[in-house]
Amino acid sequence: MARTWRPTTLATKLGAIGTALLLLALASIGLTLWVTWHLEGGAAAVNETGRLRMQVWRLAHGIGTADPAAQRARARQFDQSLSLLRSGDPARPLFLPGDDATRTALDEVGRDWSALRAQWLEGPDVAADAAAAQATALVQRIDTLVDAIESQLSRWTTVLTGVQLGLVAVAIAAAVATLYTSYLFVFNPLARLQAGLARVERGDLSARVEVGSADEFGRLGEAFNRMAQTLQDFTRDLEDKVREKTETLRAERERLALLYEVSDFVGQAPTLDALAQGFVRRARAAANADAALVRWFDPGQQQYLMLAASGVPEDLLTKERCLRAGDCVCAGRADGSGARVIRLRDASGTTDRAVCEQLGFEAVVTVPVGLQDASLGEIDLLYRDAGATPSEADRTLLESLAKHLASGMEGMRAAALEREAAVAEERSLLAREMHDSIAQSLAFLKIQVQLLRNALAHGDSAAAQRALDELGAGLRESLADVRELLVHFRTRTNSDDIVPALKTTLQKFRNQTGLQTHLDIQGAGVPLPPDVQVQLLHVVQEALSNVRKHAHAHEVWLNVQQHPAWRIEVRDDGRGFDPTAAATDETHVGLRIMRERAASIGASVQVGPAAGGGTRVIVSLPERQPEAA
Repeated sequence: MARTWRPTTLATKLGAIGTALLLLALASIGLTLWVTWHLEGGAAAVNETGRLRMQVWRLAHGIGTADPAAQRARARQFDQSLSLLRSGDPARPLFLPGDDATRTALDEVGRDWSALRAQWLEGPDVAADAAAAQATALVQRIDTLVDAIESQLSRWTTVLTGVQLGLVAVAIAAAVATLYTSYLFVFNPLARLQAGLARVERGDLSARVEVGSADEFGRLGEAFNRMAQTLQDFTRDLEDKVREKTETLRAERERLALLYEVSDFVGQAPTLDALAQGFVRRARAAANADAALVRWFDPGQQQYLMLAASGVPEDLLTKERCLRAGDCVCAGRADGSGARVIRLRDASGTTDRAVCEQLGFEAVVTVPVGLQDASLGEIDLLYRDAGATPSEADRTLLESLAKHLASGMEGMRAAALEREAAVAEERSLLAREMHDSIAQSLAFLKIQVQLLRNALAHGDSAAAQRALDELGAGLRESLADVRELLVHFRTRTNSDDIVPALKTTLQKFRNQTGLQTHLDIQGAGVPLPPDVQVQLLHVVQEALSNVRKHAHAHEVWLNVQQHPAWRIEVRDDGRGFDPTAAATDETHVGLRIMRERAASIGASVQVGPAAGGGTRVIVSLPERQPEAA
C-alpha cells in the first residue's frame, strides 16, 4: 500500500528551524568552550614553566652555601613541577599543548635536569661560575619550552577569534532566517486573514482568503471561507422582523419563567430571612444589576432596615443598614408607586448619595414593595454603568416580583399571628383552669384557717395566733402568685413591636413590688415574629418573678439590644444567685422553664452574677445578617 503523504504543519516547520538553530548555537558554544579550555591550560603551563626558571636559579645559588636538606627539597619541587607539566592538571586546568615541538622541548629540559641533578646534589663541589653557566643553559632550554607553548597558544587564540567571528555571522544569519520564516509561515497568512475579516466587518460577506499552504493557517483560511459562505447564505434568507419577534418571545418566556420560579420560592420559603436572601439574588440576576438590596419599612419609626443584600460592598452594607425615610435617594418615599430610575449624578438633597458614588455606582432603580395601600419596603438595584438600567418591560417585571415578595411577607406575618393567637388561646385556657382549681383551693385553706382559729380559741392563744399569722402570710403569697400567673398567661404582644409589651410588664412589676426599674433600648432592628415575641416576653416575666421572690433587690434594669442581634438582659442589685447549687427549688424550676421557652425559638439563656453584686439573666437570639458581596 502506498504511503499517504501528510502536509507539514506549521508547528513542524517552526520546530525544525528552531532545532537547527539550537544545534548550531550549541555546537558553536561548545567549540568556543573547548578552545578556551585549551588556552587556560596553556596559560597555566606557561606559569608553571616560569616557576622552573626560578627554581633553577635558586638551586644554582644554593650550591655550596645552602643546607643539603634544603637543596634536596628544592630539587624535589623541581621534579614535581616537571611531573605536573608532563601529566597535566585538568582541575585547574593545566596541560601542555600536544604538538611535537612542545613535547620535544620538555624532554630536553628533563634530560638536562637529570644530568645536573646528580652533579649538583651528589657530586663533588661545583664552582660558582660553572654552576651559573650550567643554570643559564638549563634556563635557555626552559625558555625554548615557553616559546613553544606560547606559539601554540597564539594559534589557539587565532582559532578562538575565528570562532567568535563565525558566531556573529551565525547570529545574523539566524535572525534573518527567523524573520523570513516568520513572514513566510506566520505574518503573511495572518495578514491575509486580517484583510478578509476586515472585509467581513465592513459587510462584504463575499470576502474570501487565498489558501497557499496545508498547515494550520491553511486550514484556518479554509474554515474562514466556509464561515463567510455560511454567513452569506444565512443573510439572504434571514428576515429582521422574524428575528425581532423571536427575541421578543424569548424575553417574554424568560420573564414568565422567572415569575413562576419566584412565586414557587416565595410559597416555600420557611423564614423571612430565607425569603429575603433568596429573593434579592433572583432580583439582581433578573435585572442584571451589580448589587441589590431588600429593605423593610418601619412606618412607626419612619425608617428603612436592610433585610438582605447581594453584591453590596461592605462599606455600603455597614453605613446603610438602617436609613430614615428621606435620608437617601433609595429610601426616599413609601408611597407604593411604581419603579423609578435615579441617576446619582443628578440626584440632590440627600445625605447618603455620596456613599454610592464613592463605591462606583452611577444609577439606582428603586421598586416599592407594598400590598394594597400598605408599604412594606422596597427593592434597590445598583448599577455601575448608568446606561445598563433595566428597560420598561424589565421594570414591569420587577414590580410584579415585588408584589410576590409583599404577598410572601404578609403571608408569613399572618401565619405568625395565627401561631400567636393559638398560643394566647392556650394560655387563657390554662389561666381559667388554674383559677378554677388553685384559687378555690386557696380559698378553702382560708376557711380552714378560720376554723382553726375557732378551734384553738380555748387553747394556747399566743401559739395559735403565731401559727395563724404564718398561714395567713402563706395564703396571701399563694394568692399573689396565682394572680401573677393569670396576668402572664393572658399577656399579648403588639404585632409589630415587643417594646410596648416590655414597658407594660416593667410597669406592672414596679407597681407590684415598689422597686425602682430602668429600661434601656439600644439600636434599631427588624421586628420579631409575634410568636417569638410572646416567648421572649414570658422569659422576661419569669426573670422578674424570680427577682420579686428571691433577690431582695432595690433596683432592676431591663436592657434591650436590637442590632446586630436581639439581646435582652434583666439585672438586679440583690443578694445574688449561685447557678451551681444542687437544690431543685422553685428558682431552678423557673430557670428550666425559661431555657425551654428560649430553646423553642432558637434562643439561649445565660444566668450568672452581675458586676457589682446581684444577678443577671441574658436572653440572646442568633444574628440575622444580610449577605455581603
